[in-house]
This record gives sequence, C-alpha cells and structure tokens, in this order.
Amino acid sequence: MECTVYMVRVSYDQKPYRRMMMHAWGAEVFPSPSDHTNSGRAMLAASPDSPGSLGIAISEAVEDAATHSDTNYSLGSVLNHVMLHQTVIGQEAKLQMQQAGEEPDVVIGCFGGGSNLPAWDCPMCSIALPARGRALWPSNPPPVPASPRARFTYDFGDTAKLTPLIKMYTLGHDFVPPGIHAGGLRYHGASPLLSHLLKLGYIEARAYSQIPVFEAAIQFTRNEGILPAPESAHAIRAAMDEALAAREKASPG
Repeated sequence: MECTVYMVRVSYDQKPYRRMMMHAWGAEVFPSPSDHTNSGRAMLAASPDSPGSLGIAISEAVEDAATHSDTNYSLGSVLNHVMLHQTVIGQEAKLQMQQAGEEPDVVIGCFGGGSNLPAWDCPMCSIALPARGRALWPSNPPPVPASPRARFTYDFGDTAKLTPLIKMYTLGHDFVPPGIHAGGLRYHGASPLLSHLLKLGYIEARAYSQIPVFEAAIQFTRNEGILPAPESAHAIRAAMDEALAAREKASPG
C-alpha cells in the first residue's frame, strides 16, 4: 500500500529517525508546508521559513486525498468517531479495576488533538466521577483552553479550512505553535468530546514545561525499561507528581 506523509517541518528536522523509518517502510515523506500542494505553496509564499503546524500538514494531506481518486486520508485524532475507538483501552482498564475491587481517584492523560486521554477518561466517567480527570498539555505553547486566546467555538481542523467545522477549544486554525519537541501536543484545537467535558468541569488542565517532563521520562525509562514518547511523558510527570503528593499527604505530621 502506497503511503504519503506530510510531516510538520520542525518535526521533520528535529526527528530524522522517524522519517528514516517511514522511508524504510516505503512511505513518501514531505516536510510541511511543502511545494507539493496548493495549500502548502500558499503557506510557503506567505512564510518561507514557516516551521509548519499540524493544521497546515492536515490541509496538505486532505488536499492530496481530495485531488486523487485513488487516495484516502486517515484521521488519527480529534474527531469524535476516532476518539470512540480509542476507548477500547479504557474499557479494558475499567474491567481490570473492577476485578481488583478498586475505582480510580484520578485519570491522567496527555492531550493534544486528543487521541490519548479519552481512551481512559471517557470509559471511566461512569465510575470515576467526581474523580478528577486530568488533561495535560505542554506549557509552551500554553494549554489550549488555558490560553487567553482560546475560545470554545466552531473552528476548522486545518489551516486551509478544508475540514468541517468542529466545536472545540481552539487558538484559531491559523495558529502556528513554537517548535516544542512533543509534536503531538502542538495542535491548535482540542477534541470536541474532551472540550465538552472540560467546559462542564469534569476534567481539568495542567501545563508542564519540557525539562521536568523529560526528567520524568528518563526516570521512568531507567526504572521501567520503557522509553516513552515526549507526549506520553507529560502524563508520566503528572502521575509522578500525584504519587508524591499522596505520599506527602499520608506521611505523619
């Protein structure tokens, strides 16, 4: 199966081994914005040194798929039907908690477009509320709903406005974030499902900067033997902080 990938330019430059692996598997990988699509060329004309964004890359991928009858675009996050199939993991975790005779006090997950947190949070809502759902964003850029620029409104999921309007917390479809290393947390918007839960107060947001997040990732790797992605490391940092706070609260005096 042929595969074309539009990879955010800053990630393309930061993470050469990812694109090398994709090349090894036969994929064609372009740094976005690229000169292979009308939307990419327009972005380059306006900003030749653009670091790119997920919104721009989505625009290019959607345009590519729309202009070729033999091409389809695969969605990986944000939209509700994508969120729902992620919940298989959370449903399994819910059953495991029931078998152990326990209920979670807090559910933690990193949150960019929103393919991680709903896997745990949505299935747990029926048993864990008013337990504290916890959504984690990077602090640079600031967490989408916590940013002064963010609005809970209908917005496009991509920069060129090729996608349907989605009601979500958004910084604006034309937002271009700084080149932080956790590429999956650089999206301008948020999942409609999770935006709704946040609006209703069922979950809360906490921001972390890169250094303490990466420190937590290294500690986790050396103890567990698993190297987490930069995105997942945000949740690991929060889980560690929760555990330390619980230990301090339980300590005498």
